[in-house]
Amino acid sequence: MKKILPILLAFALSLAVLAFSQKFETPALDPDVNAFTETSIIPQSVDSVVEIPTTISKVYVKNELIGVITDATKLESLLNEVYKESYEAFFPDSNIGLGEDVVITTEQSYVQYENKDVEILAYLKEKDLFSVEVNKIEFSNGAIIYVKNLEDFEAAKEQYLLNFISKEALDLIKNKKLPADLKTYGYREIGISVMETTTVTKGLAPKTDILMDQNAIVYFLSYGYGIDKKYYTVQPYDTIEGVGSLNGLSAQQVVTINAEILKSTEQILQAGMKLNVTYFDSPINVVVNRERLVRETVYPKPTKYVTDNTLREGLRVVQTNDQNGYANVKYKEVYVNGELAGYEKISSVIIKQPVQEVIRVGTKVIPGIGSGKFRWPVDNPRISCRWLCYTGHYAIDIVNVYNRYGYIYAADRGVVKDRGWHYLAGYYIIINHNNGYWTKYNHLSSPAYFPVGVAVEKGEVIGRIGTTGKTTGPHVHFEIWVNGTRQNPCKWLGC
Repeated sequence: MKKILPILLAFALSLAVLAFSQKFETPALDPDVNAFTETSIIPQSVDSVVEIPTTISKVYVKNELIGVITDATKLESLLNEVYKESYEAFFPDSNIGLGEDVVITTEQSYVQYENKDVEILAYLKEKDLFSVEVNKIEFSNGAIIYVKNLEDFEAAKEQYLLNFISKEALDLIKNKKLPADLKTYGYREIGISVMETTTVTKGLAPKTDILMDQNAIVYFLSYGYGIDKKYYTVQPYDTIEGVGSLNGLSAQQVVTINAEILKSTEQILQAGMKLNVTYFDSPINVVVNRERLVRETVYPKPTKYVTDNTLREGLRVVQTNDQNGYANVKYKEVYVNGELAGYEKISSVIIKQPVQEVIRVGTKVIPGIGSGKFRWPVDNPRISCRWLCYTGHYAIDIVNVYNRYGYIYAADRGVVKDRGWHYLAGYYIIINHNNGYWTKYNHLSSPAYFPVGVAVEKGEVIGRIGTTGKTTGPHVHFEIWVNGTRQNPCKWLGC
């Protein structure tokens, strides 16, 4: 029993030592079972497990493991090689690195991995996962671009601004001066700004993301990160104004985005020309302030009818002919990316007072016979599409510059001949002026205010501007008929 006891004690002691040592030993690993590995793009097995951990480098792209690199100095050699092959000519004396999506991590590991350095580096090169240090421009709205030369960015920015302001005004404003005060009708540009601010730093970017010249930067400022362009093939007799009207653009905007082939809004178009009719979708917003001096018609008060007992009922005598006056009106306008965004009337000076028409009548009723003189059917008129601005357009399209959905007025006295709906005209109304003239008004927002047979006065509200029927925006399609034939309204309106 005394001999067995020491043996039992020794055996128990050895078991304790074995258990203690196993607690701190590196686990055994079968090389065929990758118990410590992640799935990687480059298949990579485990060679062995060591007792003392070593530092390993893992290469990831977009959080996906490419592989474990054995010799990090080979990566430096690869960067030098790629720089000389692809970057040195365009970016001399620049730093090159891996792409922003590539991350290298280091960690302590008991695992020795199969050497796949050649395959990993080849993958980096094949996928072009490299970046070069260039100028990084970040806009306050979050947009980011990389440019080769800051000089190109400044030149491109100025070129883009010229889409919205004249070069003469831009040069003056840059020197803290203003164009001369308005002496004649027209406008002067008194300010320009970009809503977004920019911050310039250095950043790493792949070649494909770098804007290499001024034209590439101008394209970005015009259309952002990419847009499907829309083109229009010019038809016989098309005008620039008509092409713009059909595509929701002004004539000037059509010229601006086709500057390589169009030089002015009056240029004659050749059938078959392909024009870019893509609207600006810029990542920045350009604000231009203008002062505009315009001559606005001041209409006389409605006709004054004076009862004359010497005249029998229904007879009339014109005592005073009406005459329009006019005023010089100055507005301050704010344009954002070429579109009117706001306005304020600064001053209005009547140059000629209007004269009210006075008619003596046997009874005080509204005569249904027109004067043959026509007024504009909307306030603040601007013609968006002239007579024959496209084939078959026997009318003029008129917008209210300051109230897109404003009132529509009867252009002269008369009686409502017809009103209704047509799939092209939308809601419309026709007035018979009982003197050989008819007028027609299309695209009302809702049915005209007066039914057939009602006499209306010149300047009386007959509806509101709308977009019913086939139209690219709110306007009045205005026609004048003379003895059953459509005539150009500008003959009477003086446009």
